[in-house]
Amino acid sequence: MKCFERLVKAHITSSLPTTLDPYQFAYHPKHSTDDAIAIAPQLCLAHLENKNSHVRMLFIDFSSAFNAVFPHHLVNKLSEIGISTSLCNWLLDFLTNRPQTESVSKTSETTIINARVPQGCVLSPLLFTLMTHDCCARFTSNHIIKFVDDTTVVGLISNEDDLAYREEVYQLINWCNRNNLQLNVNKTKEITVDFRKQHPTHTPLTINGSAVESVKSTTFLGVHITDDLTWTTNTTSLVKKAQTRLHFLRRVRRADLPTSAFTTFYRGVIDSILNIFKIEMN
Repeated sequence: MKCFERLVKAHITSSLPTTLDPYQFAYHPKHSTDDAIAIAPQLCLAHLENKNSHVRMLFIDFSSAFNAVFPHHLVNKLSEIGISTSLCNWLLDFLTNRPQTESVSKTSETTIINARVPQGCVLSPLLFTLMTHDCCARFTSNHIIKFVDDTTVVGLISNEDDLAYREEVYQLINWCNRNNLQLNVNKTKEITVDFRKQHPTHTPLTINGSAVESVKSTTFLGVHITDDLTWTTNTTSLVKKAQTRLHFLRRVRRADLPTSAFTTFYRGVIDSILNIFKIEMN
């Protein structure tokens, strides 16, 4: 079944319109996680060149995002972006009336599932991504950066006027409510970037009656983003991780394994870290 899912995925991605949100970096031609990671600091630094400006970034955490997708709602959105009726019908059939059992020493009774996109399916990240195609910034001073369910709101604020940013967050919450997505406020974090020597205290953001925690550093797509927009924290973390993995690389080398196994381990475990260093250098 996964082989057929890959064929369907390739067909869908090849037929997507070019007008989809450019700030959704997943399944977008010539876009990658590298671009998604780099765009937020670039937007911030460009804006902070202006006088009396600062930036607020809200890193959204969704509660069980894939479980919130209703198949009928999803196919309606797919038809809006030009996915054929026959393919929408196939996807609806694929996502509904799915038997599911749980096995932990014993096997549970079969349950029929008619909601959510299944975890582990090839199509699931793509379908969730397409469901969020209309989650876009309403104000020109804001940007909503997305990579599947990793979502960040970037508010470029001037002259202490953060009304557009707060309204953007309010509109995003309404969009989530309409699309059955629930924000996990406890895991949602906000970073304020303000390079002015003397700057006012920024009023905390509130979502559903709960204050969002303001932090100096958080992670986005596995990379540490900090309020000084430097790579120091991320580089320190990567160095520690690289040192640990190099230890295992030396052990693999002493095991006298074939060169192919040594190369595979290096590419899969070490080279991925070096690629992140390349992003920082760029």
